[in-house]
Amino acid sequence: MLLRHTGGKLIGLLIGMCGLLLCIGLSIVMGYTNTSIETAIQAFQHFDGSNEHIIIQDVRLPRALIAAAVGSSLAIAGALMQALMKNPLASPDIIGINAGASFFIVVAMMMFSVNSLQAFTWIAFTGAASAAIIVYFFSGVGGSGLTPLKLTLAGAAIAALFSSLTQGLLVMDESALDQALFWLAGSVEGRKLEILLSVLPYLAAATVLALLLAPKINLLTMGEDVAKGLGQRTGTVKLLIAVSFVLLAGGSVAVAGPIGFLGIIVPHMVRSLVGNDYRWVLPYCGVLGGILLLVADIGARYVIMPEEVPVGVMTAFVGTPFFIYIARKGGHTS
Repeated sequence: MLLRHTGGKLIGLLIGMCGLLLCIGLSIVMGYTNTSIETAIQAFQHFDGSNEHIIIQDVRLPRALIAAAVGSSLAIAGALMQALMKNPLASPDIIGINAGASFFIVVAMMMFSVNSLQAFTWIAFTGAASAAIIVYFFSGVGGSGLTPLKLTLAGAAIAALFSSLTQGLLVMDESALDQALFWLAGSVEGRKLEILLSVLPYLAAATVLALLLAPKINLLTMGEDVAKGLGQRTGTVKLLIAVSFVLLAGGSVAVAGPIGFLGIIVPHMVRSLVGNDYRWVLPYCGVLGGILLLVADIGARYVIMPEEVPVGVMTAFVGTPFFIYIARKGGHTS
C-alpha cells in the first residue's frame, strides 16, 4: 500500500510514532520476570527498591531505549547507503561498515585492554570510517570507475576480511572469547544507559544531518548530471551522507555490537509505503527501525526462556530470507 498524499503520510508517521512508544512500553513490562503496567508506573513514581522496580529501572528501561535508538540509526544508515550507492542491497552489515567497527573494538578490547565507553565510541567511529574508505578506494580501482556492483563486491570482501581478522584474534585469546562472542552476536541485553548516552549526541547529530540532506538526496537519486545541472555540489553532498551513515552505524556498533539486516529490511518496507521521497523515507525508517528491533528483542526473551537469544540472531533469522527475496527480485520488493 503506497501512501500518495502528504496528509496520509503524516498520519502514518504519527501512527508509527505511537507504535514506537507502545513497543517501548511493552519492552519495559515484558520478560522472564512478571511485571505489569501498574508496576512500571510505580517504579518511576514510587520506587521502593523491590526486585521488580530495580529490573524495570536499571535493566528494561535502558534496554528499550537502546533498542529504539539502535534500530532507528541502523535503518536510516541503510537508507542513506542505498541512496548513495544506488544499490538496493547496500546496508552497514553487507558493505562492511559494521565489520570494520567491530574489528577495531575487538582489537581495542583484547590487545589494549580498553574498557572506556567513550573510547569505544570513537574506536567504533574510526573502524566504520576506515571500512568505508577502504571500500570506496577498492571500488574505484579499474577502468569502469565506481559502480554499484563494484561497491557491493568490495564491501562484501572487506566485511569478510574484517570478520576473519576478528575471529583470528578471538582464537589467539580464549580468555576473552565468551565476552567478545556475545558482544559480536549483537545484543541490547545487559547494556547500561550510560553507553547510550555516550553516543546519543552523535546519533542525534547524524540523524538531523540526514534529514536536512533529504531534499538533496532526492536530487542525487535522479542522477549526478541532473543534480549538478541544478547547482548541487554532489561531492560535498556525498561526503556528508557518508559522514552521517558512518556515525549512525559506528555508534550503533559501539552500543549493541553488529546487528544485521535492519539496514536492508526497513528501507524496502518504507519505500513500499511512501515511495522514494527521502523527506519521508528517512523519518519513516527511523520510526519503523526502532519498532522492528524492539519487537525482535521482545521475541528474543521468549524463544528459549529462561535464557535469551541475542537480538542479532533474531534479526538475522528474519533478514536472511528477506535478503534472498530482494536479490531474486533484482533489488525490487514491489
